[in-house]
Amino acid sequence: MTRFRQGDSRAFDALFQRYARPIHGYLARLTGSPAAAEDLSQQTFLSLVRGRGRFQEGARVKPWLYAIATNAARDWQRRKRPEDLTDEGELPTSVPVEAQGPRDAGLERAVQRALEQLPEGQRIPIVLHRFEGMGFAEIAESMGLTESAVKVRAHRGYARLRELLATLREETNG
Repeated sequence: MTRFRQGDSRAFDALFQRYARPIHGYLARLTGSPAAAEDLSQQTFLSLVRGRGRFQEGARVKPWLYAIATNAARDWQRRKRPEDLTDEGELPTSVPVEAQGPRDAGLERAVQRALEQLPEGQRIPIVLHRFEGMGFAEIAESMGLTESAVKVRAHRGYARLRELLATLREETNG
């Protein structure tokens, strides 16, 4: 990031290569819309370019970039239409995830629906921790919170997620 701030365009290419896929995956999980994730990923990297002068020397890039992506997703949520339709004009049933072996599409839909029911303050730490592999210190940095506050939010979110998924399991088995 230091090299990019000093005008080295190859440094941006390196940042993009390292973070483009993870940011896109994070935004897809956060928004539930692959199309929105694509737009928001581009917006995130455009914001990185525009805001490179505001980057604090010595700070870590990953939490800063995820904070930009989170803010872009928040803005999108505020202004999005009530429904995002597929190319066929229907409501989407799932969020495509990178293929890594056999997947249970029903479980993925259930988890996505349960995540959508969590308040943003619990959903974001869970998505960053579980799906993006970030540590609580990094998450705290990206959210502008203390590490203990993030751990509390994640703990409450995971507990609520277990409740929601248990309810779904009972409904499908009962």
